[in-house]
Amino acid sequence: MDNAGLLEELQQKLEAAYKTLPLATQKTDIVHGEGDSRAKIMCIGEAPGREEALQRRPFVGRSGKLLRKVLEEVGLPPAKVFISNIVKVRPPENRDPTPIEIAAYRPYLNQELEILKPEIIVTLGRFSMAKFLPEVKISAVHGRLHKVQWEGVDIFVLPMYHPAAALRSSRMMESFIADFKKIPKILTWIKEQRGTESLKQGIKEILF
Repeated sequence: MDNAGLLEELQQKLEAAYKTLPLATQKTDIVHGEGDSRAKIMCIGEAPGREEALQRRPFVGRSGKLLRKVLEEVGLPPAKVFISNIVKVRPPENRDPTPIEIAAYRPYLNQELEILKPEIIVTLGRFSMAKFLPEVKISAVHGRLHKVQWEGVDIFVLPMYHPAAALRSSRMMESFIADFKKIPKILTWIKEQRGTESLKQGIKEILF
């Protein structure tokens, strides 16, 4: 089965389990990840908001429009990226997801990652960043590429501010746009370094 089929199967599995999941009261509460099933870039946010819950699509509200606009501007059409969240159902009043909620949806996000095997994981905000880099502050590491061990595999994680934070602060907006502009260069660097000893050994943080 190809990636598209595997993702569809995963979505069906998630909907079938909705009664066992926090926040979900019906199948249609679930907002699945979307995008290219062969994407090199996966963006992971926090949880759906009001507009996302209504449309059943991730990042389509005000912050989502910013995310998609910036992706286009740096030459990464949103349709060629995979966009998801650590929690698949909107928390009441858009509050922060709880550790229990994050843990409940973790297996489904993990399976998305296993199917896609993206070259870069872009974490949007502190909650998705904490999945891979739990001991750091986003203000200190945003826009810096990290190689981390996840499930026994080396992966590249690029922490970024959440677009909602960028909308609240002109300083964060500047950082948000500047960090996204690094992605094409990072993809080129990964392609050039693939298979080399420098990529295999000891690199933990790469500055661009």
